[in-house]
Amino acid sequence: MGVISAQPLIYIAVFVAVLALVQGAYLLVFGKSISLDNKVNRRLALLEKGGQREEVLEQLRKEMTQHMKSQSIPLYSILATQAQRANIAFSPSQLLMVMGGATAVAFIGLTIGTDVSTVVRIFVSIVMGVGGVYFWVSKRAAKRMSMIEEQLPEAIELMVRSLRVGHPFSSAIQIVAKEIPDPLGSEMGVISDEAAYGRDMGETLKAMAERLDMQDLRFLAVAVTIQQQSGGNLAEILAGLAKVIRARFRLFRRVNAITAEAKWSGKLLSGFPLLCIVGITILDPDYFDEVMETSIFIPAALVVAGFLVANLFVMRALVNIKV
Repeated sequence: MGVISAQPLIYIAVFVAVLALVQGAYLLVFGKSISLDNKVNRRLALLEKGGQREEVLEQLRKEMTQHMKSQSIPLYSILATQAQRANIAFSPSQLLMVMGGATAVAFIGLTIGTDVSTVVRIFVSIVMGVGGVYFWVSKRAAKRMSMIEEQLPEAIELMVRSLRVGHPFSSAIQIVAKEIPDPLGSEMGVISDEAAYGRDMGETLKAMAERLDMQDLRFLAVAVTIQQQSGGNLAEILAGLAKVIRARFRLFRRVNAITAEAKWSGKLLSGFPLLCIVGITILDPDYFDEVMETSIFIPAALVVAGFLVANLFVMRALVNIKV
C-alpha cells in the first residue's frame, strides 16, 4: 500500500474555506441585519440606525431588483435568478468581484497544498470560486423562500386580526412589517412604504409575487385586487386564504416526506462512486495508475460521469410531484 494522499482532503478544505470567505465577507460588509435569522428585520434595523424612510426604501428596492436587471452580464445570468430569490445585497459587480476573490483564494490554497500543474490549479480554482458562490447563493435562496412560505400564513392571520378590529388594510400591512421578522418583514415593509407614496397596493403585492415567483403570494395579490375592485369582507377572504395556504404547506411537507427516500437514493447512487474514488485514492494513491495510462480511461470516465449526472435528473423528474 502506498503513502496515504492528503490531496482530496485539501480540495475539500479549500472549498469549505471559499464558502466561509464568501459568508464572512457578506456579514462584514452588511452587518448582522442581513442575517435571515435576525429577530429585527432589515428595514427596521436600517431605520433605527437613523436612515430616512425614503433612503431605506430606495436601498431595499435596489437590493430586491438589481440582479434580474443584470441578466445580460456574461456568466452572471446563471446566478441572477437565485441571487434575486435570495435577495443578495451585493450588487452584480460586487458579486462578480467576490467570485474573483474566491477563485484567487482557492488558487493560493491549491498552490500551497497540492503539487498539480498550473493549468489544473487554474481550472479547479475557477470551478471552486464560481461554484462556491453559486452554491452559497442557492442555499441562501432556498432557505429564504422556505422561511417566507412558513411566515406567510402567520402574516395573513395578523392582517385578519388587524382588519377585524377596524384597521385599514394599509395599517395591517404596517403592523406585519413591524411584527414579522425577516425575510417577510422587510418585504412587507417595502410594500407599506410604496403604498404610502402612492403606488397601488394590489399592484405592489403582484410585483412582489412575480419577483419571488411564489404562488401563495399571487393568491394574496389577487384577493386584495378583487376586493379593491368589487368590495367585500377582506378579513374573511384573507382568513380563508390563510387556511388554504396552511393546507398547501402541509401537503407540500407531506409530499417531501414521501419522496425524501427516492431523492436521497438518487443522490447516494450518484455520489457513492465519487466517494469510493476519493477513499481509494486516499488509501492507495497509486491504485489507478495502470488504468489511467490506457486509451479508454478518459472516454470511460466521461461516460460514467454522464450516467451519474443523468441519474440525478431522472430521479428528480420521478419525484417532481406537482401539487
